[in-house]
Amino acid sequence: MKFVFTDKKVTLPDSIHAYAEKKVGKLDRFFKEDATATITFSVEKERLNQVEITIRSSGTIFRVSESTSDMHASIDAAVTTLERQIRKNKTRLEKRLRQGAFERALDVEDFPTFAPDEPEEGEYRIVRSKTFPIKPMTRDEAILQMNLLGHSFFAFRDEDANGAFALVYRRYDGDYGLIEDEL
Repeated sequence: MKFVFTDKKVTLPDSIHAYAEKKVGKLDRFFKEDATATITFSVEKERLNQVEITIRSSGTIFRVSESTSDMHASIDAAVTTLERQIRKNKTRLEKRLRQGAFERALDVEDFPTFAPDEPEEGEYRIVRSKTFPIKPMTRDEAILQMNLLGHSFFAFRDEDANGAFALVYRRYDGDYGLIEDEL
């Protein structure tokens, strides 16, 4: 697994990066050789230490973010949450993860953040289906339409990108995000 570290608004010693690499590296057994882990460290208001871990492997993206008062505890919590996500969805992910990732027994001493298996949720259920025309419009028009409908996202054909499929969404911080087709 390749590691990329980013420190936002904080300067951390190499020992924190090494600790994160050691902890996240224990999840390497789940991923194929092409996996890349991006670990972002930041300090939020009120002295909360935030760690965001994004792992890209075989076209699948895993992302967790944890905040505590201690950077080590944030790393541990993020790794535990990430492992819980993987275990919870293991049958859906088995084709995308390294073969035999769930068969290997772990020594609890080597992996203190080991999360027990959680019962998997059943099949995904679609409870409502809608059809609507996806109209060409600008990004500003799409945001306006989304706000008028009171939705948190809106799909449209982006006039600025020659009619490519795009989606705008409202972020937790109140700003907006854009997802574009990768033509």
